[in-house]
Amino acid sequence: MIAYIALGANQGDPRMPLEAALTALAALPHTRLEARSSFYRTAPIGYENQPDFINAVARLETTLEPSPLLDALQAIEEQHGRKRTLPNGPRTLDLDLLLHGDTRIRTTRLSLPHPRMHERAFVLVPLAEIAPDLSIPGRGRIRDLIERIRGQAIERLSD
Repeated sequence: MIAYIALGANQGDPRMPLEAALTALAALPHTRLEARSSFYRTAPIGYENQPDFINAVARLETTLEPSPLLDALQAIEEQHGRKRTLPNGPRTLDLDLLLHGDTRIRTTRLSLPHPRMHERAFVLVPLAEIAPDLSIPGRGRIRDLIERIRGQAIERLSD
């Protein structure tokens, strides 16, 4: 199964936990890191009194089902000091399960596809870099969705 993971951080040197998270994703059981996007700088959304975020997206091939994969993502976050205190607040590391094949789930713990991914440049732009022909179930093609969020500032960082 192909799964897409959004990565973000805005505390300390955000690139360090993102690189560490990519290494941890590649080391998950029954999982292979197939692709990763460049890093992008984006302004915070919601709670704006915080540093800019560094974001990326990764594509995994995995046999892990959505809930065990989410458990693994949250364990990686916790290893990097993630505390869930303020919605949309500063993060040492944020890993969001965006897509898991064509799976559609709506529970209190997990929603797939991720419910706001189609509204966020920090997800769509890096996702388009590694999967330009991808369609989000129920939302449409990435390239069409990007047209709707053109006003959101996003800057690709050099490697």
